[in-house]
Amino acid sequence: MTTQERLDPYTLEIIKNALTAIGDEMFNVLQRVSMSPIIYEALDYSVGITDRHGDLIAQGNGTTVFLGMIDSLVRDILKKFPGPDDIRPGDVFLSNDPYEGGGTHLSDVALAKPVFADGELIAFTVNKAHWVDVGGKAPGSFTTDAREIYQEGLQLPTVKVIAGGQPNQAVLDILRANIRLPEDSMGDFWAGVAANNVGEQRLLALCAKYGRVQVQQAMRELLDYGERMTLAEFGRLPKGEFFAEDWIDDDGIRTEPLRVCVKLTITDDSFTADFSGSAPQAFGPINNSRTGLVSAVRTIFKALTNPQIPANGGCFRALNVVCPDETIFTA
Repeated sequence: MTTQERLDPYTLEIIKNALTAIGDEMFNVLQRVSMSPIIYEALDYSVGITDRHGDLIAQGNGTTVFLGMIDSLVRDILKKFPGPDDIRPGDVFLSNDPYEGGGTHLSDVALAKPVFADGELIAFTVNKAHWVDVGGKAPGSFTTDAREIYQEGLQLPTVKVIAGGQPNQAVLDILRANIRLPEDSMGDFWAGVAANNVGEQRLLALCAKYGRVQVQQAMRELLDYGERMTLAEFGRLPKGEFFAEDWIDDDGIRTEPLRVCVKLTITDDSFTADFSGSAPQAFGPINNSRTGLVSAVRTIFKALTNPQIPANGGCFRALNVVCPDETIFTA
């Protein structure tokens, strides 16, 4: 099949629904296997599948604001491990880095596993879950008076925690030694590994049934479908420029108010949210990461267009998020 050929709509719909079902099954596995109530009761996690390039293909139900973090993590993996032998079957990558790798705050820990079919990398299965503790100066790794990231817990800058199916025991030992509830948190780690494994198995079964090439073609067409369906909703949106401004009372340590602002520019085929002019990064623990900003904007953008369209990277091709570095939104 050439890239110009299109799948028949019936096969495309079947594969699309299968990919969505894989995300739902990964979600259920993580809930059932995890050991922390913040995951199995509060459901503070999300799962998803990306293609080999890091474009979001399907995402299971979960924390809405994780909508921009799964694909960002995979792109960081591809950037950090660019060699042909750097990413191999059986690898698992671990990250909670707020500044790279789709991070928010340190308690949100992500796991990604590459999926290979016929010896070729075709996808990643990913989950991101809130761990009850990752170290730091306060239990639960939350504090209202932290002044630097080191007080909030252990940083995991997108590391390979399992290589070729073999756990890196040194990394696991460091993790266990730096968290207050090692049994719970390591149980959640292995639950995340299990969820990604299930996603991998189901993807490989899909490839076995329809062929790797057809599944990859379906992924590309689904991205285009998401873009078309989202652009079709632009007709309902007002066009032009819109501005909003607000103030945060303080950062928790200093008393100066912090300005936050956004300018929206909406055209027939683009939606730009520009946060230039917002306050510089704050002294207290109120700052946001760029990934968190993108995810929040994606959430509102999805609500304004059509939340019923299955979320994938194509849905956000028309969305642009602009913000300088080192603001309260991009610390």
